[in-house]
Amino acid sequence: MIKAVLFDLDGTLANSLQDLADAVNYALKLHGYPTHETEAFKMFVGDGIPKMIERALPEDHRNPDTVELLRSNFLEFYSVHYADNTASYEGIQELLSELKKRELIIAVVTNKAQDMADIVVSKLYGDTFKFVFGKRDGVPAKPDPTLTLLAMKDLGVEPNECIFLGDSGVDILTGLNSGALPVGELWGFRGEAELRENGAAHIITKPLELLDILDQIKECEAE
Repeated sequence: MIKAVLFDLDGTLANSLQDLADAVNYALKLHGYPTHETEAFKMFVGDGIPKMIERALPEDHRNPDTVELLRSNFLEFYSVHYADNTASYEGIQELLSELKKRELIIAVVTNKAQDMADIVVSKLYGDTFKFVFGKRDGVPAKPDPTLTLLAMKDLGVEPNECIFLGDSGVDILTGLNSGALPVGELWGFRGEAELRENGAAHIITKPLELLDILDQIKECEAE
């Protein structure tokens, strides 16, 4: 029985690509590195800030010291401009309302830093989400399951009672690694091939299609 839906943030609940691109490009430009078109960041995001910056750097400059330097510049800019263009995706608010009507627990599990995740979720969804689990010191980033398992423990649910919904292979692996049902979505930053290659149990194109999956699971359990 599904009791909780765990949501990725960037590319699932929040279309944050422009703000992330602007902040990375600011850091790159500051040090004379080439910048990138916003669309390119669809393949840079998903594994946390350091990995995003590493992917944006020229290959011969991808070393820990340079990544850390640009990370500090990124945060300097992003901490002010993290929500300039970030918006909710169409249909998400309706999905959340339906999940609450069904008395399912909803939570966010993200590689975005906790303080920024809290603010972005609050800006887009008010107090809809009472549980936001962001990146914190000492806890490895997704797809490592540690944060997701901590979230499940705090929510009082078992892994097999959860759906993990996200737009990338990292999210699918997070679901698999934590024992949740991994569901991929196509309104975010990545594509269907990546989701299938990493083992998505289901793939949806619109938020409300998640309700169909929940109905299917309920029907199977009733048989």
